[in-house]
Amino acid sequence: MPSLNLAIARLVHAGTHNFAIWVVKAPYPSGHVIHDCVWNPYLEQLWLEWQQLFAGHSNLQISPQSSETEVSSQQIKQLPIELPLITSGQPTNKSSQLMQHFGNNLWQWVFDGPILNSLEHNRGAAIALGKSLRLRLELRDPYLISIPWETMQRPGQPAISLSQNVIFSRTTSDVEPLPKLRSDPGLNVLLVLGEDENLELQAEAKVLKQTLTQGVTVANSAGRYAPCMVETLIQPKPEELIAALETQSYNVLFYAGHGLRNPNGGILNLHPEARLNGIELAQVLTRTGVKLAVFNSCWGAQPASVNQETVPYSSLAEVLIRHGVPAVLGMRDEIRDDESISFIKAFSEALRSRKAIDEAVAEARHKLLIQFKFNYPAWTLPVLYMHPEFDGQILRSLDESITELPTSLPEYTRIPSASLRLLNSEDTISLLQTPITRIGRTTDNYIVIPDLSVSRQHAQIICRDNFSATIPVLSYFLRDDSTGGTLIFKSGNWLRIHHQEVPLESGTLLKFGSSRNDVWEFIVEN
Repeated sequence: MPSLNLAIARLVHAGTHNFAIWVVKAPYPSGHVIHDCVWNPYLEQLWLEWQQLFAGHSNLQISPQSSETEVSSQQIKQLPIELPLITSGQPTNKSSQLMQHFGNNLWQWVFDGPILNSLEHNRGAAIALGKSLRLRLELRDPYLISIPWETMQRPGQPAISLSQNVIFSRTTSDVEPLPKLRSDPGLNVLLVLGEDENLELQAEAKVLKQTLTQGVTVANSAGRYAPCMVETLIQPKPEELIAALETQSYNVLFYAGHGLRNPNGGILNLHPEARLNGIELAQVLTRTGVKLAVFNSCWGAQPASVNQETVPYSSLAEVLIRHGVPAVLGMRDEIRDDESISFIKAFSEALRSRKAIDEAVAEARHKLLIQFKFNYPAWTLPVLYMHPEFDGQILRSLDESITELPTSLPEYTRIPSASLRLLNSEDTISLLQTPITRIGRTTDNYIVIPDLSVSRQHAQIICRDNFSATIPVLSYFLRDDSTGGTLIFKSGNWLRIHHQEVPLESGTLLKFGSSRNDVWEFIVEN
């Protein structure tokens, strides 16, 4: 999926309210543009109004409180604010009007002039390829982090974080390299419940585990959903959590409990007597194969502040991403239990259907919107950060996944093993795989013969079973897929087969490629 990455930074030498917006990454060279803009008093008033209505405890201004020339918050509140009328059929209360109006103004501020042209050009090119466009927003000023950019919406269109054509997330360029990620057949979740006033932690763990592992409808369960394993830790001490992660058994960490803002990447209240900060957690996550960290706790996506000054790169989500964690989902503000459960259920279902993480968040966010309505901020609370090198896949799509052998085969008392033995070397004996052993010149074959007369994918030895008899009978066949053929010794002569399939018996001699090559003997153990 092509990705368009935007960055926003304050122009500190041009005035406190001056910003630059530019394209950091674009699928096509013509998409790299830059645009200067000003955060005006009307936008600041909309932001303050939004906080008073949806998050009154935040009280976060866009600008540092250090310049005598700045417009004070009291002056801003005195500016007239006119909310546009919403067409019939839409919610008409003040919260809906403000939600939409602020989202429209954020869109117009970001996507102005060349930035909009770049978006349209790259989105059109992605559509021509039959793909969606990833839009990743990088906020290089700490005062911008708390703003709900997920509400940005072009007039007359859904919010950008709800779209499936433009997949939205946040990111940062100042990151450690993405670690090598393993391929997993299913979701392996470590569910951690930290300190909470709710004393029924066992019951809460049960609900969350059911939410993560169930919810598959009959209509959608025909092989589409990947398995999900969940292990639970309740109020672990940091050493217990780290020991569990060090087993490298998990690709998802899910934390539910209290969280606090802190310059070291926030603080998780794991245990009444033990806490863990974001930097400490980042160290273990980046070396243990966790692809996604989800924090169902307050302030996971909010920066810390010291003496009313916002600390750069201090939110838990940012710290983990900067240390190389592939994806982090945190909450911008407080979220109710019913809202979080609804989101987790929809999110986990989307992940198990092999959607990329950012696509799964968009789908779950849309279900929150339907359930709790547009004028409630629940759908705006999840904030997703993605590593700029990460494609968002925890599980590969069905088209890309390796075919798994059926698990319902009968159990044999004893399966005879077959092998190929190099006649001039007693030590070179290769046991064959069941049901197919691939032979060729390149290293992706099971038996590698490094000779130029041998094709890259030269031949296959296939084991087939016959269940019509009382006792299953195994038969072996050689299929030649090569350019020059394979030699088989029969009746005192070497016969060359080419793009054919022939039966094999124990003791058959074979040469792959040239007649000058080594002789292999096919052996079936009695």
